Amino acid sequence: MTLNTKWYLKRAFAASLLCVMLPLSALAQVGEHRDDLSVGASLGYSLSSVGFNPRVSQSQHGGMHGGIAIRYVCEKYYSMVCSLQGEVNYTAMGWKENILDKQDQKVINTVTGKAEEYARNINYIQVPLFAHLAWGRELSGANFFFQVGPQFGYYLGESTTMNFDLQNINLADRSNTTTEQYSMSVENKFDYGIAGGLGVEFSIPQMGHLMVEGRYYYGLGNIYGNSKRDFFGISNFSSIYIKTTYLFDLFTTKNVKRK
Repeated sequence: MTLNTKWYLKRAFAASLLCVMLPLSALAQVGEHRDDLSVGASLGYSLSSVGFNPRVSQSQHGGMHGGIAIRYVCEKYYSMVCSLQGEVNYTAMGWKENILDKQDQKVINTVTGKAEEYARNINYIQVPLFAHLAWGRELSGANFFFQVGPQFGYYLGESTTMNFDLQNINLADRSNTTTEQYSMSVENKFDYGIAGGLGVEFSIPQMGHLMVEGRYYYGLGNIYGNSKRDFFGISNFSSIYIKTTYLFDLFTTKNVKRK
């Protein structure tokens, strides 16, 4: 990733934060007022990787994802329902290496005789803040939604899964020989980036809202230092989440017509 690309992405992060804070209040001048508050919980699965430079060959690292959610619906602007949604989630992230030779075959360890495997498991508390925009039914039926905003994460801990001794790595057969990451713990505890998702919400009066969503997160921070003295120039997360969220209404706006 070039410095210009990184600069534009950080500008996009600032813009995503701004889009959460400002536009919804601006719609209040022309939209139909809403005052709905819902809370609930979510559960899902994450697929993550780390964008290393120098490159480390990887496949997707799978882990559990879930937490609590709160949503405040503030406006309906024509057919678009506008909300703010925040979450606090526990997420198991990390990376899983794809250790192959030049023929794209798994590398066999010369000591154990088994294919070499390595995965780093890194746990986070993540807090996304979304501008949530929906089209369709509000309280009875289905709607389609899009949401986007900044996401912040705090490192909880990490563990390693591997089946070879670091002193007996089969580097002779590897097509990718970057191994510095094996001895490096996470240095930057704070993570941040941009998240966005698409989904469908099903609502039943007096029962609540069930949301099914696919979400993508791109990290703008690095897990390792990236100064000229550090080995990795880039070490940022990217993740895909598949999740369901259930919300129940604490209160809803009275005396308004809804579809």
